[in-house]
Amino acid sequence: MRIGALSRRTGVSQRLLRYYEEQGLLHPPRRPSGYREYDEEDVRAVESIRTLLGAGLSTRTIAELLPCTVNDGQGPVPACAGMLPDLQRERERIDSAVADLLAARTALDAVIAATPLPPAGGAGGEAGSDESDDGCLVAAPGATSVGPLPR
Repeated sequence: MRIGALSRRTGVSQRLLRYYEEQGLLHPPRRPSGYREYDEEDVRAVESIRTLLGAGLSTRTIAELLPCTVNDGQGPVPACAGMLPDLQRERERIDSAVADLLAARTALDAVIAATPLPPAGGAGGEAGSDESDDGCLVAAPGATSVGPLPR
């Protein structure tokens, strides 16, 4: 089958299929006309690639692992015992990324909690008010205290 048919079968764009080939994930033979020729094995390979990408693996890691997997119709299954250290390393990397995201969310929660609520009845901006039109506190001219910056 040609690239358009593979794209329709897998739901992956032709451009992305070419990228997979550039990354060494697919190895379609070429017809004399230069067209790529794909088969059912390539359909399973694309499904495995999508599953591994969804698990957070990079295309470089997938290129190393893909030859040691078989697709049983349910997704990629490790076929080499030597894959385990690589898979554990990837899991540790993902755990670290999750911890970083949770720390970022905690920091954002603290910022949200410290943000003053707008006054009842809408934003400030009245004459003599120390709030700007968008509800941000503004310092009086010549003030030396540190506080929220005007927007």
